[in-house]
Amino acid sequence: MRICFVDTETTSLQPGRRAWEIAIITRDPGAADNEWSAFVTAADLDLGNADPASLRVGRFHERHPEYGTAAGPDRAVAEAAALAEAERLTRGAHLVGAVPGFDAEVLAARMRAQGICPAWHYHLQDFETLIAGYLRGQGQPVPPLPWRSDELSRLAGAEPPGEGDRHTALGDARWAARAWDAVMGAPAGPAPAGAAGQAAALTGGAPPAA
Repeated sequence: MRICFVDTETTSLQPGRRAWEIAIITRDPGAADNEWSAFVTAADLDLGNADPASLRVGRFHERHPEYGTAAGPDRAVAEAAALAEAERLTRGAHLVGAVPGFDAEVLAARMRAQGICPAWHYHLQDFETLIAGYLRGQGQPVPPLPWRSDELSRLAGAEPPGEGDRHTALGDARWAARAWDAVMGAPAGPAPAGAAGQAAALTGGAPPAA
């Protein structure tokens, strides 16, 4: 069974939000983890209805290729292309993340708007809940609600992302993988494959061998 560690950065917290950055780390039994991420082109983001506070959290104007200074607009892809690849990667998979329902909701809504049927497994895996159960099972105290992701993660031995990686889609997806492995145990097998397959995946090619 494939596991996908998922995160999105979005234009707001509202039901009509768009994902402007998507990251998915796929894990198949006996295979190396593979990292994929994409920025969605600004023309597909309905920025007139975006929440400036949400954009600041993910540092949209610093990191999006069409606004930031680090890269050119050729790194952003059409929403339909990004979502088609996200559907392919997550088809039949269990999604794992910090409050993964938030990410699944925006991805599913935008997939359907593009005529794509989301097909991941309906059991979503929230690493906060996983850690809380693990701590209780170990006879350790569980912090009171509402939980803080950083606090729970450190109690399980998984360090949250540093300042440069926090609230980036790939940085938070990697965090979900660390938290999962802290409780469930890291998989035996090859080392992670990295993000080299990003461009190839969007154009239908295969990523280079690890």
